[in-house]
Amino acid sequence: MQAATLLATGLAAGLVAGTASCTAVQGGLLVGLTSGGCDGDERGPSRDPALVGWFLAGRLAAYATAGALLGLAGSAVSLPPQARAVLLVAAGVAVITYAIRLLRRRRSGCEAPKRTPRSAPLLGAATILIPCGVTLGMEMIAVSSGSPLGGAAVMTGFVLGTAPAFALLGWILRRVSRTRLARLAGVAALAAGLWTVGSGLSLGGWLAAPAGSAGLVGLAGLTGLAGSTGSAGGASGGAGAGAEQGAHTVTVWATRDGYRPEIVSARAGVPVEIVFKLADQGCTSTVTIAGRDIALPATVHLPPQRPGSLRYVCGMGMYSGYINFS
Repeated sequence: MQAATLLATGLAAGLVAGTASCTAVQGGLLVGLTSGGCDGDERGPSRDPALVGWFLAGRLAAYATAGALLGLAGSAVSLPPQARAVLLVAAGVAVITYAIRLLRRRRSGCEAPKRTPRSAPLLGAATILIPCGVTLGMEMIAVSSGSPLGGAAVMTGFVLGTAPAFALLGWILRRVSRTRLARLAGVAALAAGLWTVGSGLSLGGWLAAPAGSAGLVGLAGLTGLAGSTGSAGGASGGAGAGAEQGAHTVTVWATRDGYRPEIVSARAGVPVEIVFKLADQGCTSTVTIAGRDIALPATVHLPPQRPGSLRYVCGMGMYSGYINFS
């Protein structure tokens, strides 16, 4: 019964929330399915359903396996933010490569290599390396299930829920790749790849701070980081998870379009509580701060900080915020 419920949960999340966000984030890999067919070549389109089907099969296998591992071993299987950042950059570079091949093919004729059912499932499986915000939420549910069957069920349901959108996008991309709109598709894929690389750099903390923020606080100053979730205030990480006397409290809202306010001020030299409130489900519902992923809503408790700025990002590196200590 639990597996059936989790399957339904993942299916609903995929249909309602995952369709737009995941196709936008992971759809760039579908460019890799572009065949070498020329304008007017009728041999390539007949293979579209099979290639897209293999892509979806590879995606399903990767997600189901990951869900089972998460359910079996819990958070120990989850990749840390730095590792996810490296994978995002690598995936973005792959998408950029596909885009450049598509653009070069349109200039030089029919030179791009054909994609086969052998490579399609590998591309589908690679989508798990580019997790959208809803994917991270499903992974947390898989962890909390405590069983391989439950974890695989919720991730399988999620993939099935997003499958129609991926199938439609794959069909459109492969049709467009054989028309004069291929250049536009290549430019869009190039932009998607650059955006993915930028997200990885942001998640890894390898981007410069924006104007108006102080120097970044070193991670060594955050050894006392703790968090609590929900109104009950249950601790999820060490002492200090309760309300601290004399602590300065700041509130940040996680919205669909980022964190609001993006830059907030806090007092240096005293404990600080960052109250993250969740306005919308999406990428920002998981915040990465000081190398830790925290599901929102939650309250993050910081030890006294020196003057400077603390940067945090969403679980995908798409949106960031700053706490300026002064």
